[in-house]
Amino acid sequence: MPVEVADAVAEAVTTWSQDHPVRVLWHGGEPLATGLAHFATLISRFGPGEGHPVRHSVQTNATLIDERWCELFATVPVEVAVSIDGPAPDNSARADRGGRDSTARTLRGIELLRRHRVRFGAIAVVSDPTPARAVALYDWFAELGATSLGVNIEERKGVHRDVSGTGAEVAEFWAALAQRWAADRRMPIREFAHAFGYVRDTLAGRSAARADRPVNPMPMITWDGHVVPVSPDLAGFSSPRLGPFTAGNVADAPLGELLTRAAAVPWVAEALAGVTACRASCDHFAYCRGGQAANKYFESGRLDVTETSYCRNSKIALMEGLIQHAQYAHA
Repeated sequence: MPVEVADAVAEAVTTWSQDHPVRVLWHGGEPLATGLAHFATLISRFGPGEGHPVRHSVQTNATLIDERWCELFATVPVEVAVSIDGPAPDNSARADRGGRDSTARTLRGIELLRRHRVRFGAIAVVSDPTPARAVALYDWFAELGATSLGVNIEERKGVHRDVSGTGAEVAEFWAALAQRWAADRRMPIREFAHAFGYVRDTLAGRSAARADRPVNPMPMITWDGHVVPVSPDLAGFSSPRLGPFTAGNVADAPLGELLTRAAAVPWVAEALAGVTACRASCDHFAYCRGGQAANKYFESGRLDVTETSYCRNSKIALMEGLIQHAQYAHA
């Protein structure tokens, strides 16, 4: 990412921080591959925030982490999340460009983080969602020292065409994970925190208000300045019908302006129509808020469809699994 792109993003972030905290997540490929000096320069273009803090996070496979990276993470500071699916057999899909297994190098980076007392969360992709895998997954990451765990059930997205399990099988996975988490509680599960927030809102009578909240844009800015206002996983792809998934470039207009007028961009308008369709047809809308446009596109070729395999596995089956766990726990 050129410094000029970071400057354009930082200008918008500073403005937003006048009203609320802002988190800048460095993601996409392997962000540490840009090198420590350049990464530090990019982060330095962002101030501490005006009125509210600006915080930085990085999603990394940790293979490039060394002593100097740990020092940066500890002093800037930067929140760290590591992408790893488990021990070597479960992490085999994360090969390097030469096709070599990266697990040992990732674990070496994690050990350095621990040695420097840099807290780290983790995100794992699960391609075999079974009850046994759920228990093993939780125990392994808790022993690894992760402060939180995000679980992504394998999705059909981008160049990846596989989808894991059926709704019933995945619900059993979530139920087993909930049971193991409830018995231990060492490590929060990202998906459970979101689901419990929905349950609290529902019990408090705030479900309708939750459903009516505006769509959170969560903009992705690519290395060269293109803006993807919704569903970051669309970055870099293009639709034969709708063209590139971008709402413009920060080199041509301020980021805030691009986001303000993004709803008029045809592909964004179709994605928002998909959210409207979900609102009208899905009993789970207050919980899932319309799903992700990327999953809709890569599963169907359109952005305005409703239920997807992602919805069934990562939202509906998750809630069913939590209900199964609650029924079991109170039987």
